[in-house]
Amino acid sequence: MNKYIFVSGGVCSSLGKGVAASSLGALLEGRGLNVRMVKCDPYINVDAGTMSPYQHGEVYVTDDGAETDLDLGNYARFTSGPLSRANSITTGQVYDAVIRKEREGRYLGRTVQVIPHITDEIKSRITAVAREDADTDVVIVEIGGTVGDIESIPFLEAARQMIHECGRINAISVHLTLIPEVAGGELKTKPTQHSVKAMQEMGIQPDILICRAPTILEEATRRKIALFCNVDPEAVFTSYNIDTTIYEIPLVFYSQKLDQVVLRKMGVESRHAQLNDWYSMMDRFKAQAGTVRIGIVGKYMELHDAYKSVYEALFHAGLANAVRVELVKIDSTPLEDETKARGLLEEANIQGVLVPGGFGQRGINGMVRAACWARQNGIPYFGICLGMQIMVIDWARNVLGWEDADSTEFNQDTRHPVISLLEEQEDVVNYGATMRLGRWESVAEEGTRILAAYGAKHIFERHRHRYEFANAYREAMSGAGLKLAAFTPGGDLVECVEWPGAGAGGHPWGMGVQFHPEFKSKPTAAHPLFRDFIAAARERAGGSTTEDAE
Repeated sequence: MNKYIFVSGGVCSSLGKGVAASSLGALLEGRGLNVRMVKCDPYINVDAGTMSPYQHGEVYVTDDGAETDLDLGNYARFTSGPLSRANSITTGQVYDAVIRKEREGRYLGRTVQVIPHITDEIKSRITAVAREDADTDVVIVEIGGTVGDIESIPFLEAARQMIHECGRINAISVHLTLIPEVAGGELKTKPTQHSVKAMQEMGIQPDILICRAPTILEEATRRKIALFCNVDPEAVFTSYNIDTTIYEIPLVFYSQKLDQVVLRKMGVESRHAQLNDWYSMMDRFKAQAGTVRIGIVGKYMELHDAYKSVYEALFHAGLANAVRVELVKIDSTPLEDETKARGLLEEANIQGVLVPGGFGQRGINGMVRAACWARQNGIPYFGICLGMQIMVIDWARNVLGWEDADSTEFNQDTRHPVISLLEEQEDVVNYGATMRLGRWESVAEEGTRILAAYGAKHIFERHRHRYEFANAYREAMSGAGLKLAAFTPGGDLVECVEWPGAGAGGHPWGMGVQFHPEFKSKPTAAHPLFRDFIAAARERAGGSTTEDAE
């Protein structure tokens, strides 16, 4: 029988439940187990695709085109198990499926209720992930929200039923809570006690507690928590503040023997832990010398999670280049003022510019000014999705002289629509899950930076967009020097553009891609495009970094 681990949270949100679940997954993989991760989100949206980044952070896209919660990005960075739309379960999906079955008469006239019909649908989706791959050993299910939330009750009830049906040796509960520090530095366990009591009222006795605290808990505190929460003292762990990186957390948990306790409770024979990749990654982290400053020019700068995967991919690239990457967040809206833009960019003291994905007109002209500034001043530039389209608009306006050149997303009346709506998008009415989504192939051209980075002509990356390089402008753009560096098979769509890099006036590193490479970057294996971008940024600093120069 497959093993199931249900990870829940209490006291408050944003304690790091996703990172804790991912870290546990990494440890179990290190023990030789095949792990699959599942996120249960209590919102009624069918998926995260129509949400503003300010609501829920970035949208993480899977190979099969699912638009999911950003926690799946954590799963991808920490673990190696495949992720698809099956790994993201929302209240909206569950109720939509149950209502459709009711309309089709599949409940044979019975009254449709939360229990058993909604909970049965949740359980069916969780077990389907285990059945998808016969080699799956453990399914880790993260339940969004906190215990006590009305929205999370059906998911917690489904977990309770599965723990009862599978038996406690095959299904366990891991509960993450907060241990706050009050005046005088005293750590208070009462919120954790109340959180566990709320879980018990739901019919779930946590098997393992992970306590989020400023420092590692003393033995006496752990025993107190164990006594009042009815768990074994050895099953109380600390997720304490660290001053390195979240990627050290698997090793923090390993030092506390979290994986050993989990294996013992699930009746799995202990096996040797293989964590060499994580130790090597931490060695690279400690070996970083100096800093390169990368300006991220975007429109959702107030919320860090809006560009979560981009920021993480830059960190991974820093590890690969033995250099620390300092993020300089630049709101593109103030850059729309031409008189201010150059001063703001020059004052930022950056060695690279990255324009990430996004939608809508706000701040677009500021992004174009940033791209133009990077091109004219030899600053390495990396454009992702919208960032590639910005490169094309800049080239049309400031090299070809078409001042009104634009995307039809922002200006339907432009005389030079160098970016236009994909043909299959013209009659789309519903916005959810209707973009060009998921894994698609690109073919790199000879003599391009993208080919050098991947070391392969055939590239498979994930997409999320409605607009594309307008094919009518290929000849004019390439004739003026813009390199069309990759296409879809058959050459129907442009997938990558590059600024010319050879000869007089050549640029050291300027690339835009229509896909989202950030989704495939890992701390143990930086994505090649991010790796080369950071290498170029370090080279821009003359082989030295900000710290070296000091």
